[in-house]
Amino acid sequence: MTDQPVVRVSIHDLLVTDLFRFEDERGAVLHHLRSDAPEFTGFGECYFSEVFAGATKAWKRHRLQTQHLAVPIGRVRFVIYDDRDNSPTRGMLDIVDLGRPDAYYRLRIPAGLWYGFQCLGARDALIANCADLPHDPSDNEIVEPKDSPIPYAW
Repeated sequence: MTDQPVVRVSIHDLLVTDLFRFEDERGAVLHHLRSDAPEFTGFGECYFSEVFAGATKAWKRHRLQTQHLAVPIGRVRFVIYDDRDNSPTRGMLDIVDLGRPDAYYRLRIPAGLWYGFQCLGARDALIANCADLPHDPSDNEIVEPKDSPIPYAW
């Protein structure tokens, strides 16, 4: 596995990177983010978000914080929307499905992009996030799907 993009996305600065994994009959070692990765910008905090089967968490945007997301357990669909004023991809929407065994990638969502996610399948999922800044509630913007102008229906 390399630190090269493996899934094509259209949104400027959005990146999907293949992650190293080693699996055998005893279990697995799953990499997430290294400080020598080209897209590493700093460490703020690392946390896990559990998503129940069929559940959706949307929409959220960070003004300053960059997300580095991976799904070591289960399957999750991420939907990302660009409404940044000066972005060359303003108005674009990308959909990225992550999870094992065939889509163990890291998704980098830079500050300023709207995103939401949904657990796919009958199994709960676990998202690992290594953000570049510690969580700050004043950095978040949240909009409920029913109130959102984002062109995507969950």
